[in-house]
Amino acid sequence: MIQLLPVLAAAALTALALTGCSSIIEQVQREKSLEFASVPILTEEWDQPADWLPADATQITIREEAAGGGPAILAVTTNSDLDPMQCAETDRQSAPTYAEDWSPDDVYVDRVFACANWAVIKIADGWYGWTPNDPDEMAVSPAQ
Repeated sequence: MIQLLPVLAAAALTALALTGCSSIIEQVQREKSLEFASVPILTEEWDQPADWLPADATQITIREEAAGGGPAILAVTTNSDLDPMQCAETDRQSAPTYAEDWSPDDVYVDRVFACANWAVIKIADGWYGWTPNDPDEMAVSPAQ
C-alpha cells in the first residue's frame, strides 16, 4: 500500500494538470483569457456587452477578470469601421487594466472612440478596446 501512494499522488497531480491547470491559473491571477471566432458566438457565450463590435469581426480575443463582468481588454480582426451610432471620437482619458502579448504596443494615444463603456482604438488589422473607460469618455458616446 505504501508503494502505491506515490503512484496515486502522481496520477492525481497529472489529472489536475490536464483538466484544471487553466482554472488554477485563473484563480491565482484572477484573470482569464477568452477567444471567439465571430460576433454571434461572442454574443451568445460572453457575459459582457460589446455592441460596438462590427458584425464581421473575427478572431475576437479577450482578457478579463476571472469573475467576469469587470475590467476587460478585447481585440478583433475586421476591415469595417465603427458604427457612428455606437461610437464617437474623443480625447483619451482612460487606459486598459490588462496587457497581453496581442495588445498593441501603444495604447496611450491622444484620441479614442467612446463606445458606451468601452474605449476603442484602431489597430493594424482591426480594433482594440478596453472597459471600463472614463466617465467623461462614456458621456461622449452616442450609445451610453
